[in-house]
Amino acid sequence: MEQMACFLRTGEGGADSNKDGIFRVDSFDRRISWVSCTFGNTLIGDIYTRLQLSSHTNLLLTLPTNHSVDPFLKKEWYSLVAPSIFSKKDCGKTIITKTQGQKIASDGLKGRIVEVSLADLQENEDLSYRKIKLCIEDVQGFNCLLNFHGMDMTRDKICSLIKKRQTIIEASCDVKTTDGYMLRMFCIAFTQKNEKQIKNHCYAKSAQCKAIREKMVEYMGNMGREGDLKTLVKTLITAENGKDIEKECHMLFPIKECYIRKVKVLKKPKFDVTALMEWHTEEKAVTGATVTDTGEPVEGEETVAGAGGRY
Repeated sequence: MEQMACFLRTGEGGADSNKDGIFRVDSFDRRISWVSCTFGNTLIGDIYTRLQLSSHTNLLLTLPTNHSVDPFLKKEWYSLVAPSIFSKKDCGKTIITKTQGQKIASDGLKGRIVEVSLADLQENEDLSYRKIKLCIEDVQGFNCLLNFHGMDMTRDKICSLIKKRQTIIEASCDVKTTDGYMLRMFCIAFTQKNEKQIKNHCYAKSAQCKAIREKMVEYMGNMGREGDLKTLVKTLITAENGKDIEKECHMLFPIKECYIRKVKVLKKPKFDVTALMEWHTEEKAVTGATVTDTGEPVEGEETVAGAGGRY
């Protein structure tokens, strides 16, 4: 078997040094900066250490093994299930180390925040500027049930709205939903020119900005207090809230590009599985469906003579 030789390489010159600055370990009595280990003619690797060696001390080095374990063998994948208010339920996968002893995999998953584009959730590319934050609240099998955690806009969308010769108006307020969620909502809008305006700019006065800001806060407060969080999120992703604010503020000063820019969840009520399952339950009621009356009795329905089969 070939003999393993260990050498010490330093930048110093000494009595025991060769021309290339390589020292033998067993003849060197100083602090080592790093050691180059060779096995035969093959360089095994550089081992960084800080050891105090004395003369004629043998240095034991462990050769690396070729049988390294793949770390992904200890991992497992879980599917992310979005709430039923979105068109697409399967929104991705996440990875976690398998359960080992008292370290439960599901406990490590709960509380994770995932950020998904609304264009992917609604399968509509026109909504690509919206980002939805979802939080893992429960794990059932290999499915992670998500709940709403926040909403934001992409940076490129906001940057595309900011221009010269106009005023930016921003407002924020805290609202509490009927089911106990405390939210902070942010709104943004920009002033625009009147029709047939000759002036090059459209700056609003501070009093006008203040009045528009009050309208924004009033609108967001009413929207948040009217119902629960599920109703609010459905309104945010489907309705054109900015258009309503623009109409209310038109008499104060014309504004454009009004958006609910951001929504943050500040406080959540105590976790309830029943309330979470309502987010993931399909709504059976079909809106817009028309029912035609044929005059025939429905199966299992009592009829009254002379009433046309109806009460």
